[in-house]
Amino acid sequence: MLRVHFSDADLARTRFSTASDPLWDIATSLHRLQTRQGRWAHAEWYRTTRRRLQEKGLERAVRSMLIPVYRRAAYFPDFLTPYQATTEGLDAGLEAILATPARRVRAEVARLHRIVGAPAWTARLAERAAREELVRLLRAYHDVAIAPYEHQVRARIEAERAARARELMDGGVEGMLAGLAPWVRWERPVLYAQYNPTVDRDLYLDGRGVLFVPAYFLLQRPISFADPGLPPVLVYPLDHEPQAPPLSRAPLTALLGRARAAALYAVAHGATTGEIARAIGVSASSASRHATVLRDAGLITSGRHGASVLHTLTPMGAALLRAQKSERSTPHSDGL
Repeated sequence: MLRVHFSDADLARTRFSTASDPLWDIATSLHRLQTRQGRWAHAEWYRTTRRRLQEKGLERAVRSMLIPVYRRAAYFPDFLTPYQATTEGLDAGLEAILATPARRVRAEVARLHRIVGAPAWTARLAERAAREELVRLLRAYHDVAIAPYEHQVRARIEAERAARARELMDGGVEGMLAGLAPWVRWERPVLYAQYNPTVDRDLYLDGRGVLFVPAYFLLQRPISFADPGLPPVLVYPLDHEPQAPPLSRAPLTALLGRARAAALYAVAHGATTGEIARAIGVSASSASRHATVLRDAGLITSGRHGASVLHTLTPMGAALLRAQKSERSTPHSDGL
């Protein structure tokens, strides 16, 4: 169990990441490769990524170099998921790994050996040359396993932020924290988070606030830095529905029409059934029927939000709207 202790100042400084963190995506996706648990949530990703790693000749390196340091266990080194990646992106995160002081790397690798066990070669990570090799492999892995799914991950994160924003408007920061259930439980002034069952710890924010980072590939329980002196971050899992079977033509044909297109636009930033009805000027029952067709077509997903049902875009729905926007904004050629 992880107990995160908040003060009023911490509540004021609590925020949610605007995007996924590429290095946490690497870490949690490597965890998915290490277990069959929850594989249904990423079945297509798992099959495709395994094949791509084989085709690129990366499978052996991932197994021998990445998985030993990104263990799905009670601990893996904090320097592998630097805060800079959350706020500035992949390149900044990889540079931060290279810039990690050797003393810190040695201490964290020693802790990895003590808690989990790791190959002897990991001691060389204190040397910059060894970290340069690791960074090259991390970038190659990201290109194969993460980058092809960026649109899908982004759409899911945008849907998550829409839900959290509604909770913030309805119940303030504390309502937003309560909405993170079942992964956490808010009992002012402590946030109780499901955590690695072998670990029991307290994290005192001490006025620093906390950054919540939703992670597409994370399942079951949140993760945080092991070092309480690092900027407080809580990486938490997203809900995943079983992947739908391939779409038939019938739902897509039913989707065509002005009212449903307008309903899809209304859902772009998250909308309840009532809000869809008001946006397109139809009754609530008609809006519900439109939402059902959009959901059956795989363009939106729906979930209970208090007394209402909140609809958000799926990756396919988001891609469709982006493509439509791009088409409308592209000037037509005169053939010159």
